[in-house]
Amino acid sequence: MKAYLSGAMEQARDEGAGWRERITDWLKSNLGHGVINPVEETGILVTKEGAFDYRQWKNSDPERFIQFVRKLIDRDIKAVTKEADYVICYWNKDVLKGGGTHGEVTLAYHYGIPVFLVNELPQQDLSGWILSCSTEVFENFRTLQERLLELYRESDD
Repeated sequence: MKAYLSGAMEQARDEGAGWRERITDWLKSNLGHGVINPVEETGILVTKEGAFDYRQWKNSDPERFIQFVRKLIDRDIKAVTKEADYVICYWNKDVLKGGGTHGEVTLAYHYGIPVFLVNELPQQDLSGWILSCSTEVFENFRTLQERLLELYRESDD
């Protein structure tokens, strides 16, 4: 089994690497599941393309920026729709200024891929669209982990 780790990157401190590393370790240790980590996937493509300063291109070379980000988008779409068994989405204030997380959750819903949403926002501030695309919503990672153990520990032993 593989989880796609969806959440803010562009507006997040550390591009959201911290929570992704923690849940990756937990998934591997407790369930034997792999992950698709878009922070790592972006790093691979940045290195391959020599695009270390691609974020600066948004202002200095918008067309180059768009072409590179489209490669990231294509990779994420493939990962969500063709490689992931489920999506873990961390929904916090940082996702509100972005678009990728919204798209990933919507695609997963459309393709019938379970979305486990960890929502840090007050319930009234959670988008009805995102709520409705989610399979289950959790207040924190601990309750998510408890549920994942219920769902997957037995079937993967």
